[in-house]
Amino acid sequence: MMELSFYNIFLNSSSITISVMEEFHDYTNLFLSIIITFILVIILNILTSSFTNYNFKENTNLEIIWTILPMMILCLIAYPSLYYLYLFDLTLNPTISIKVFGAQWYWIYENFDSVKGNSYNSYMINDNELIKGSPCNLGWRLLMTDTRLVVPFGTEIQCLTTSLDVIHSFSIPEMGIKVDAIPGRLNSVNFKVTKPGLYYGQCAEICGTGHSFMPICMEAI
Repeated sequence: MMELSFYNIFLNSSSITISVMEEFHDYTNLFLSIIITFILVIILNILTSSFTNYNFKENTNLEIIWTILPMMILCLIAYPSLYYLYLFDLTLNPTISIKVFGAQWYWIYENFDSVKGNSYNSYMINDNELIKGSPCNLGWRLLMTDTRLVVPFGTEIQCLTTSLDVIHSFSIPEMGIKVDAIPGRLNSVNFKVTKPGLYYGQCAEICGTGHSFMPICMEAI
């Protein structure tokens, strides 16, 4: 758990989706910092001053300002939020499609091409197998799998998810991907990897005793 926590803290944005999320996070925190600073200054002035400012109380103009100003701030936050939500759901003719099946407790990947699909299972590598493996294949404990989901970087990819038994969640933090795998339902998410490498994730929905042991290992080539 220490290794996983350390990894989740220092993530690099490796897709357009997560980059936009980080920009919007910083943009929202700017308003939050200004509001908190303003409120703290007013509270400190009230606590440290022994005088009463009657112009501050029952001031109609001031009440109008602090009613309209929050509305303007909410509009400035809501517009980019709704724009990015629409942008994430927009499908721009993906080059390839992959299908992800959640099962207890492993993942099944199926790549679609022009001729036929190629389906394969992905299981977590236990500690003994990880230690005995070659040094070049060593990866994060509880996150390395025997089979990787291989995708091309710099390409628009459509990921279709579903489940064979209970609800799972296909989640790769560095990609900004988190989509539920629900039995009898097909969910879709698009992403574009900006650089090659290995990207790890886990099931983000409690799905049983093996929930912590069905990691995701994606390789962008």
